[in-house]
Amino acid sequence: MISDKMMGFVRSSSVIRAMFEEGKKMAAIHGAENVYDFSLGNPNVEAPKEIKDAIIDVLETTDSKTLHGYPNNAGFEDVRLALANYSNKIHNTDYTASNLVITTGAAAAMNIIFKSILNPNDEVIVFTPYFGEYKAYISNYDGVIVEISPNIETFQPNLEELEQKITNKTKAVIINTPNNPTGVIYSAETLEKLANILNKKQEETGETIYLVSDEPYRELFFEDIVLPFVPNFYDNTFIAYSYSKSLSLPGERVGHVTVHSKMDDFDNVIAALSVANRISGFVNAPTLWQKVIPYVLDTKVDIEIYKKNRDTLYDMITELGYECVKPDGAFYLFPKSLIADDREFCAAAKEFRLLVVPGSTFGCPGHFRIAYCVSYETIINAKESFKALKEKFSR
Repeated sequence: MISDKMMGFVRSSSVIRAMFEEGKKMAAIHGAENVYDFSLGNPNVEAPKEIKDAIIDVLETTDSKTLHGYPNNAGFEDVRLALANYSNKIHNTDYTASNLVITTGAAAAMNIIFKSILNPNDEVIVFTPYFGEYKAYISNYDGVIVEISPNIETFQPNLEELEQKITNKTKAVIINTPNNPTGVIYSAETLEKLANILNKKQEETGETIYLVSDEPYRELFFEDIVLPFVPNFYDNTFIAYSYSKSLSLPGERVGHVTVHSKMDDFDNVIAALSVANRISGFVNAPTLWQKVIPYVLDTKVDIEIYKKNRDTLYDMITELGYECVKPDGAFYLFPKSLIADDREFCAAAKEFRLLVVPGSTFGCPGHFRIAYCVSYETIINAKESFKALKEKFSR
């Protein structure tokens, strides 16, 4: 028999992945062009051409022993230094290679953070709606997830409830901006208020409270705004980052943890992250991709494609009568469900060959997520299905 903990994970395994698999089955029956699969946040925008050029250059200029050998636990020092210098240029930080640990994507980054800081029954606070796998990441290290109820008018974090729920057991708070599933960006005012609460609670409890900023969508925002840099607001900040979205490389599994220079017990934190990276099993991002990243730090995908998709889909569904907070970033919409039971609603959507994800998956019932990282044609062709779904619940 498998372990009790894993049995629980199996029973609650990803609804999103399950729907993705179901979408493939529906496509085989109806034809892919007749199935409108908005379930998975899998980037559809092509990776920049500079990626291919960088791969070739790395292959031609890197000696075989390095290219196919082990990096150190934290990743190649020259790569970490390049990332630190890039941050210093963009965010006016003072980072060195010692501030970073290279990871196999943001998921690994989150896991080694929690492996490094959590003792059994430590609490980690999340703002609903939140990426559902946070619950598993926290449980992996016997932590306890504490949910903050959503502000469904704006989806900015509910800071009043946060202040009430911080206890002596609180070890960390997770934020995700631009947000999955809402696409909302947390404002500088919000981050300043959040930091003030955390600093106040640290003084009251005498315990360090970490802020874990999960940032795989950091470059994906559409309005003429300056995206706030979280470490500017709070010293005990980790950034978990991935190139899956900014460079359309979800299958390459490369990202990093960045640790604020002023973090409490900085040296031990970095040492713990490096060891956690090693003993967790995934060790590190592949050597090839570590070496490629410094070539393409100023390269981004064409986010105008996502903006066009957002604007078209948002206008389409709101004109049909769906209620939705317009997102500023990422590639998701998070409308209200047309009935209270969002799971029943998403099941009904399949009648019209629409695959969308229940808000309950993100701790926020009564909504559903649409991932618009799909072809523009898919969005246009889905209009009649969204219309028919709306009419089904308007009779």
